[in-house]
Parts: sequence; structure tokens; C-alpha cells
Amino acid sequence: MERTHNRPGSPVPSAGPLVTPRTAVVWAVLRRELDRRGDRQLTVVDVGGGTGGFAVPLAEAGHRVTVVDASPDALAALTRRAAEAGVADRVRAVQGDGDALVGLIEPASADLVLCHSVLEVVDDPASVVAAVASALRPGGAASVLVAGRAAAVLSRATNGHLDVAAALLADEHGTAGPRDTLRRRYDAAGATALLAAAGLTVEETHGVRVLADLIPAAVADGAPQALIDLELAAAALPPYRDVAAQLHLFARRPVP
Repeated sequence: MERTHNRPGSPVPSAGPLVTPRTAVVWAVLRRELDRRGDRQLTVVDVGGGTGGFAVPLAEAGHRVTVVDASPDALAALTRRAAEAGVADRVRAVQGDGDALVGLIEPASADLVLCHSVLEVVDDPASVVAAVASALRPGGAASVLVAGRAAAVLSRATNGHLDVAAALLADEHGTAGPRDTLRRRYDAAGATALLAAAGLTVEETHGVRVLADLIPAAVADGAPQALIDLELAAAALPPYRDVAAQLHLFARRPVP
């Protein structure tokens, strides 16, 4: 059953710049899962993980991480970053895009799969989610981050782009046409249904960047911890969750 009122209050990684108002909610949920697994070394796959913003800290925590990304430049930066952090032996770079994931990752081999900001841009999100589910061992978890539809409508409208806001609102995929940088956006129900169709059980849904994109930079820079605390407090509470810039769904492959 989906749980939508669990505030992600567990400690987050202490590596300073990683814990920002834009990432704190996701890190809190991931930290709770890592704590639940105890001292066990996990096998992690980061789909679209780029330069390693999540992969390197997870490797520093002792886990083995495979990053799948279509950009050779991003993977080169990942490799350098992992080497500088002293975790090159725990980070593997695989070039490929999300649509080809099923041929890149061995089935039932991962304890945790991250799929952040991928489902908005791939050709077939259902096949990508199916590949994520296939890559997980029974009991393994998926961290899925998608663009929020409501936030896109509101931001365009408040910036005076009423025609774009209307297009986003009317389009079944939450996109504004061929010039839109994203192919689709999601609400919580739609994203949950997509994961459920692949056999995953959504355990938690949180809003990410509920307020971080709305606060003036001077205020955010002057009180970063207060803003993080506010993000954590609002992340699971409708209607704030549902108008966040991104939605974070944490799901699990059931154990037979």
C-alpha cells in the first residue's frame, strides 16, 4: 500500500554540498533504506546517474555502484570523481541509455536501483520501469524521481506564459509541444500506476523542491538549514507534495 504521510526524517549524508534543499528529501529516503539494510554492502544501479552525484557518496558509504548513462563525457567525469574520492574500485561506468537498460543490467542482480530524471525523456517509460523491476532482487528497492506536472503548469502561469501553461494542462502527457525539453510529466497517481504495472509496490511518495524553487536566492542562501527542514516537513503532505517540481517514489519488488 502506498504511504504518503511518512516524513523522511532520517539522517542524510554529511558531505556538505550534497545535502541541499533540492536533494535532502531523496537522500533522507535513501538513508533510511541503507540504515534498514544495516552493514551489508549493497549492489546499486544508478540509471542516468551522470557524473555521480548519488553514485559516489553511495560508494563512499561502502556500496558497489554501476552507473548507466548515455553521455561519455558524464561517465568520464564520474570516473575522475570516483578516483578522487578513493572509491574507483566500487564504481563502474556503463555507457547506454535508459531505453536499452534491459540489455545492460543482469536480471535480479541489484538491491537498489536509482532512476532519477529519466522517465521524462526516454522513448518508452513503461519498458524502462519494467527493466528497473527486472534488475532488482526480490525485496530490492527502486528510487524513482520524475518531473511534476502541476508545478510546470503553475510556474508557466505565474511567469506570464499562459498559453504554455494551458498546453501543459491540456496535454495527456503534460508536455507543451515539440519545443518542450521533456516528453512527459507526472502526477503522483500516474507515476504510481506506471510502477505498479511493472510489479513494483510504491511504499512512499514525496515532493522534491516543494519550496526550493520558489524561495528568493537571498533567503535560501541565508537560511539553508531552515529551508531543508521546511522541505522535509512539506515533502509528504498533500497538497504541498503534489505541486513540487519533482515527485520521488520509493518502490519495492515484492518477495514471492
